[in-house]
Amino acid sequence: MRRPLVFALALTLSATGAWADRYSDCEQGKDPDRQIRGCTQIIEGGEKETRTNRAIAYSNRGVVYKKKGEVDRAIADYTKAITLDQNNAKAYSNRGIAYESKGEVDRAIADHIKAIALDPNNAIAYTNRGVAYAKKGEVDRAIADHTKAIALNPKFVRAYVNRGLVYKKKGDKEQAIADFRKALEIDPSAQYAKNNLKRLGVTP
Repeated sequence: MRRPLVFALALTLSATGAWADRYSDCEQGKDPDRQIRGCTQIIEGGEKETRTNRAIAYSNRGVVYKKKGEVDRAIADYTKAITLDQNNAKAYSNRGIAYESKGEVDRAIADHIKAIALDPNNAIAYTNRGVAYAKKGEVDRAIADHTKAIALNPKFVRAYVNRGLVYKKKGDKEQAIADFRKALEIDPSAQYAKNNLKRLGVTP
């Protein structure tokens, strides 16, 4: 349900030619090997690169490792990004997703809390924390987080679906149906919402 967050690299004015290709390689999301190569070149740039650019490159490379199922490598890269830039809310949020995928829910929640503290208007961080709370069985906190995400972004399909799943888990079929239908109203191609409506015996 969650899409990893991809960061845009801050392209410096001096980045031209082959060096500039490393930026475009690192921020594109279609070719994982090329993205890893580009991000690694930036990371290994040493004094040629700012701490911020290296932090973003670590974060981008972590996203690719997570997609490839190399969760520990992803966590290591997010941690490096945070070490270089302690205000990198997206790195905290992404590391939280990685921890949650390993079942380390408390560590995930701690990272999402930090991401929200750094970026209180980040709807994605709220719904990510909501997913972690739901996994821990704290359904009311999960619903509150998804609701906050929706308040920040009323068109946030994933937050509606995630909240619907929590309502379904709680046994509140009516509210679950309402959320899945709202998700489909926003995005008629939201297959996960359709599937859950069918499971509840409702025609999408």
